[in-house]
Parts: sequence; structure tokens; C-alpha cells
Amino acid sequence: MGAVVKVHNLSMKYHSINSEIAAVENINLSVEEGEFVSIVGPSGCGKSTLLSLIAGLLLPSEGQVIIEGKQVIGSSHQVGYMLQRDHLFEWRTILENVVLGLEITHTLNPETKGSVTRLLDTYGLADFKDKYPNQLSGGMRQRAALIRTLATDPKILLLDEAFSSLDYQTRLAVAEDIYMIIKRENKTAVLVTHDIAESISMADRVVVLTRRPGSIKSVYNIELSCDNRTPMNSREAPEFRHYFNQIWKDLDVHV
Repeated sequence: MGAVVKVHNLSMKYHSINSEIAAVENINLSVEEGEFVSIVGPSGCGKSTLLSLIAGLLLPSEGQVIIEGKQVIGSSHQVGYMLQRDHLFEWRTILENVVLGLEITHTLNPETKGSVTRLLDTYGLADFKDKYPNQLSGGMRQRAALIRTLATDPKILLLDEAFSSLDYQTRLAVAEDIYMIIKRENKTAVLVTHDIAESISMADRVVVLTRRPGSIKSVYNIELSCDNRTPMNSREAPEFRHYFNQIWKDLDVHV
């Protein structure tokens, strides 16, 4: 396995008429194929900006992002982006929603539609493909949103606070579902979250950013003594509290 994403000396400054704001500064990071990386940091430190730079939605002030050996200069089908809200269209059925990306990229055909149908069947939504979003629970909607993202077969998934709109109990269950889907589909993933426990429970590595302008303060390789690594099982591992306490201190939350 090799690096799918390489971030070199990445900086981003927002300009206005009267000022210049540095969002992220001199970030260097690689994400390996099949790896799950979580990014945490203080509010406003540039976590979402970093994802937008990786996705090609923003172009950096300095540095570069490389995906699969090619510099990112705009949005790409190589990247799937999952946001806080599911953004399902209420007037389209679940099947119509999950094939939307294929329609936009003009790649909807019997083969790709068959792949989407397989995903719906595998992850418990086959019986709901003709339903509308308002007929599904919050957790099911998020699963549908992920399948829509997977439908275009991206190389890397970016998840920006993807579970934050859910209540706590549903959030735990959905995190479990999404983690298992990502691992079964052998996808590379980067999660931005403000939830320390969530970041540890899902990730192979946790990257901690400083206050704005965000730069990398520390990186933790998450090694937990779990026979079956899942987000819920991870929270029961004896090492979990150690990682939590260290990341809590790194975030300097009392200042």
C-alpha cells in the first residue's frame, strides 16, 4: 500500500478588503491507502478548510495536495465528500438520490446502477429504495448519503462532521454503520470531528491541529487491544482513555 493523499507545505489565507486571515499553515500529511484518519482541533482552526483543500474546492495560498500522484487543481471524481447534513432531495426517492452523482457525471448505466442496487441491498436499504427521505430515520438517511457518495467509486472519502446533526444514541449507531461500510468497501477516509472519543474510536491515526492558523501539533497512531475493532468496541479498550486524555491536553481546552 502507498499514500493516496499527500499534503505538502499547505497554507491557506483568506483575503478581504481590510484584512488577511490565515486559516491553515504549513501542513504536511500523508494518508495511506485503506487508512482511516481523524482530524481534531479547536473550533475555527481550519479543519473544514483542510478538507476543502484536499477536495479541490479551494486552491491553497501555498503548497499543494497530491492525490494518486496528481496535483489537485479542482474538484475530482477521485474524492467523495460527505457533509454534516445528508442533503438528500426530498422530492426524489432514495434510489433517485443515490444515483444523482452518476447522473451528473453522465456515468449512469446498467452496470453502475447495478452496483448502487448492490450497495442498497448490502447495507439494508433495498426495501426503502422507492421511499422518500422523509420516510427514513436519521441513521438510514446518513447511510443513503454515504451510498450516494460511494456510487461514483471515489478513491478517498472526506467526512466533515458527518454525524454531528444526529442525537447522541443515533450518532453512535451511525458511526458504527459508516465505519463498517467504509472498511468493507476498502475505502480511504479522512474524518473531521470535534468529538475526541469519536476520532479515536474510528481512526487508525488521529491528527491534532493547533489553534488558528491550524498546523499539526501531534499525531497519534491508535493501537487498541480489541479482538474485533469497531467504534463501539474501541471505546471499551483499556488504551482508549490514555489517548483521550493526551488529545484533550493537546487541544488545550481550558485556555
